[in-house]
Amino acid sequence: MKIIKLYTVLMLIFFISINAQQNYNGKKISSDLFGLFFEDINYAADGGLYAELVQNRSFEYNPTEQKIWNPLSFWEYICPGFSIGRINVETNSPIHPNNPHYIVLDVEHVGHEKNYKGESGVGIKNSGFAGIAIKSGEKYNLTMFARQLSKDPISLSVSLQSPSGKTIYAENNFAVSSGKWKKYFTTLNSTVNSDSAVLVILATTKCKLALDVISLFPEKTFKNRPNGLRADLAQLLADMKPKFIRFPGGCLAHGDGLGNMYRWKNTIGPIEERKEQRNIWGYNQTAGLGYYEYFQFCEDIGAKPLPVLPAGVCCQNSGGTWRIGGTGQKALPMNEMSEYVKEVLDLIEWANGPVTSKWGAKRASAGHPKSFNLQYIGIGNEDKITPEFEERFKMIFDAVKKKYPEIIVIGTVGPFHSGDDFEKGWKIANDLKIPIVDEHYYVNPDWFLSNQNRYDSYKRNGTKVYLGEYASWGNKIRNAIAEAAYMTSLERNGDVVSMASYAPLFAKKDFTQWKTDMIFFDNTKICLTPNYYVQKMFSANQGDLYFDNVISANGKDSTLAFSCVQDTKTSDIILKLVNASVKSKKAKIDLTGFSNLIPDAELTVFSGSANSENTLDNPQIVVPVSSSIRVSGKFEYSLPEWSLSVIRIKSKN
Repeated sequence: MKIIKLYTVLMLIFFISINAQQNYNGKKISSDLFGLFFEDINYAADGGLYAELVQNRSFEYNPTEQKIWNPLSFWEYICPGFSIGRINVETNSPIHPNNPHYIVLDVEHVGHEKNYKGESGVGIKNSGFAGIAIKSGEKYNLTMFARQLSKDPISLSVSLQSPSGKTIYAENNFAVSSGKWKKYFTTLNSTVNSDSAVLVILATTKCKLALDVISLFPEKTFKNRPNGLRADLAQLLADMKPKFIRFPGGCLAHGDGLGNMYRWKNTIGPIEERKEQRNIWGYNQTAGLGYYEYFQFCEDIGAKPLPVLPAGVCCQNSGGTWRIGGTGQKALPMNEMSEYVKEVLDLIEWANGPVTSKWGAKRASAGHPKSFNLQYIGIGNEDKITPEFEERFKMIFDAVKKKYPEIIVIGTVGPFHSGDDFEKGWKIANDLKIPIVDEHYYVNPDWFLSNQNRYDSYKRNGTKVYLGEYASWGNKIRNAIAEAAYMTSLERNGDVVSMASYAPLFAKKDFTQWKTDMIFFDNTKICLTPNYYVQKMFSANQGDLYFDNVISANGKDSTLAFSCVQDTKTSDIILKLVNASVKSKKAKIDLTGFSNLIPDAELTVFSGSANSENTLDNPQIVVPVSSSIRVSGKFEYSLPEWSLSVIRIKSKN
């Protein structure tokens, strides 16, 4: 029996090999097709991917972000043990002009009443982003800047506590003895699991003390990097094996008014010197997750960085003009444009320049002497295509092209898949011969199913497409499978569509401004949507050659979609089969054009009922299932209802 089975396997391999006399000719497609788009929307950065646990760490919150906010928001004055004192926010001698506010503790009396069992003093406590989540046995690194304003050394107690203060989860003590701003560091070792801890800073001696940039990070960040990323969220992105990451936005990049434009230079260097500002989505951005951290993360997971800079204009919806259908786009004055163009060029030098250059030296001083190998740069985002935009875009584009011809500039063609801005943006692209333009659209799932031929008619030798933001309106199976069908058309047109990324990426529970997102989370839990699983199945199974006529079905059926690609680095053949209907359907697969394929292949199937979706409370309602499958030269495959199937076939070297 064993001999018969061995003979069958050998004959199957021989059959596939011997029928490979008429090999398929693969079409080259983009090797950077599927990536990620990160924007600080829905508290995706502060309170999310950025691992900082203290909210308003530098006392810079203000009413322009939210009406009820002020420099003491999310901080509470405490005076346990019947102590007496006061706190005040001051600005007369800050650590850095970019970080003007700090807090002063004025301790008049430290109580020592016998009936009080806890530690006495005057101080502040922070509740983090809807609580501070800690784990038993884990270490948490606390840093802060302090300046002694009174004569004698000051004793400080720092601890993680229950919200009531009755239980201490971790604590430590140190002394402040400098009249100048100095950075202090200590480690807190948690003894419990809690999702609602608070951080307490307590002066336990009579004193006057200034504090600023009070920061708490888990020691175990992604790759254990200081000022790093929340490990579980970052790992989810790494697992997708994206070819690139676009950042920091989105509308965040061009901002709500000229004063709110995202300026990359404000986001590098020590965190105490970075400039916080209002987030266009209505909260604060510390810039702790800044350009250095974005580039570092890209390098850590093998993704190419794709920074997007404003095109010298702010968002056309600035000032809430989207509510009345007007345009709030403002343009930088022309007498400021030469300096702004230099700012764009300086970014390229910062990313790629030698350590002997001005900005390359700044990168090296931050701990990265090697180039970040920047290849792409985006200019503009969904902008209203006005004469002011066009003039400023052209200035930036020409300057980059002249000084750094190796850099691929990505333009923009507005926020929709058609219309006035779309047409004007494409005219500029064709006139200037822009290498790639960024298309965006959010649509219903039926649009994706009925527009799978969108890119079939695009010019093959002109400006390429980066589909920078797209999604169907919803996070159910039917949304994700419709997107999967469309993604097979992106692979089929991978000679025109150079890059694609779903949006938005993250959304924090109770802090969401956009209703359709890929990953939902809170401080301890994560919900991976069906959309995430579809994106991962495509992104982790990318190819650089596309083959026609490998997969077929009887008759024309818009609910079926297929693609066949090869990863030439591994020689793997990757089949993707989509069924966006309520019935199981069959597909015919012909592999006789390939040689040396191994019959035992990997199969991953993602399927469910049309309205199935995952939630934070029940995140595993629908998940992909992996198994093995036997393939042959020609075979049939049955596609479950509402499903994406990926068959990965290795070759015999």
